[in-house]
Amino acid sequence: FRYLGTGQSLASLHFAFLIGKSTASVIIRETCVAIWDALHAAVMGQPHKEQWKEIADVFQQTCQFPNCAGAIDCKHIRIKKPVRSGSQYYNYKKYFSFVLFAMCDANYSFRYIDVGSYGSRSDSAVFAHSEFGKLLHDKALDLPEHTALPGTTSPAMPFVFVADEAFALGENLMRPYSSRGLSLARRVFNYRLTRARRVVECAFGILANKWRFLHTPIHLKLETAISAVKAACVLHNFVRARDGFNFEDSLTHSLHSHRPSVVRGHRQGAAVREQFTAYFISPHGALPWQLDAI
Repeated sequence: FRYLGTGQSLASLHFAFLIGKSTASVIIRETCVAIWDALHAAVMGQPHKEQWKEIADVFQQTCQFPNCAGAIDCKHIRIKKPVRSGSQYYNYKKYFSFVLFAMCDANYSFRYIDVGSYGSRSDSAVFAHSEFGKLLHDKALDLPEHTALPGTTSPAMPFVFVADEAFALGENLMRPYSSRGLSLARRVFNYRLTRARRVVECAFGILANKWRFLHTPIHLKLETAISAVKAACVLHNFVRARDGFNFEDSLTHSLHSHRPSVVRGHRQGAAVREQFTAYFISPHGALPWQLDAI
């Protein structure tokens, strides 16, 4: 816990506890594996249909995005270069990393994580090869049946996840419109989606500030580093469920992507996005302040 909470080096732990650096590394690995095994099922189990509805209700109440089952994003975890790894872990930010992919709810808790993908992979590729991405593609997540948006009777809309421009558009995955030449309605959609998507970025920030070893490069073996990140994520959920504190964070954003993307979606996803776009400027779905915010 000292390592996870402070990010102290193995040399520092060696002098603080009078144990060898290799012994400290083994203790960190075994403890993190035990934490993951003990807490994973309890604090990060896969939601069932009723739980998806509860998650969507909270997104509607806090972010005003209906039928939203979660927000997804990736975070690069800085590491030292793994032995004989070539450029596989060298990312577009010009340092070595592996990827933490996460889906979180509106309470800043992680509902699914995938840890350890090559830092050189794009966010869309990490998502497509993750267990969560495969379950979503195969429609095996036990999402609720299509439901009309609040204040309307038709059409019935699918439950969706919100993401940034690095992910491909799909029937159950919404991403912003390209920022070039947008109409007013599309700018409103981008703003509303960003309000919902921000929760996963906030969750990453809360995670890193609570478990400060994530602020510096991780000088552990790759397998141990992955175990440490997984342990930090389940501890994050454990604390979030018990601290009883809700963050009232800022709603000001840049609507531009932090990384250029060439990922394209398919027609069914585009049709769903157009339905949300029309709803957000309708009397039933518009927010009083949305035009001032864009």
